[in-house]
Amino acid sequence: MADTSTVDQPKVKDKKPLFGKRERKLITDPLNDNNPITVQVLGICSALAITTQVSPAVVMTLAVIFVMGFANLFTSLLRHTIPKQVRMIVMLIIIAFLVTVVELSLKAINYPIYQELSVFIGLIITNCIIMGRLEAFAMADKPWPSFLDGVGNAMGYGAILIIVAFFRELFGSGSLMGWELFGPGPQFMINTEAHAWLSWYMPNNLMVLSASALFVIGVLIWIHRAWNRDLIDVS
Repeated sequence: MADTSTVDQPKVKDKKPLFGKRERKLITDPLNDNNPITVQVLGICSALAITTQVSPAVVMTLAVIFVMGFANLFTSLLRHTIPKQVRMIVMLIIIAFLVTVVELSLKAINYPIYQELSVFIGLIITNCIIMGRLEAFAMADKPWPSFLDGVGNAMGYGAILIIVAFFRELFGSGSLMGWELFGPGPQFMINTEAHAWLSWYMPNNLMVLSASALFVIGVLIWIHRAWNRDLIDVS
């Protein structure tokens, strides 16, 4: 009787995990070692304009995550069929389509936020972070890693927006997410005890100005590089 133990079995390709070491790095690197704002110093313009309050910064973060993730995904899926001569135009069309989806959805879901961010949502099309990742990563890699790269970079970008907005709204308006926390607000005038310890701080109007975002970002860059010494360029 023939020995079947030595018969060659068909080789099964090892399936790569959805969140292996490389995939996790694509998400975590932009949050620290390769942050688009504090390390690459990109996308500063939107950080100046929409970070006076936390709510618009959160909405912008979600919008950029959606646009950047799916723009990377679609570009990667089409990378072998896009002629090199028109690749930039195709990328812009993909981004513009996704931005239009975000604009119409936001207009239907939360019209006041749409009115506040409408111009800046449209400017996502020209965001250098998105175009840079499409060109550098999505055009050269597979769809799933490209999607994760887009989401990771958008999260790193959005995290800085929210941090900047947190400090600007807190110290510039004395509120968070629209809720007044301290300052000479009318709700503190009702209760004299609360007014005594919550009204000591007068909101700093400088934090409402766009220039204050540069100050906050500069401090964040300083703290980030002091904490992660590998980011310091000693050359």
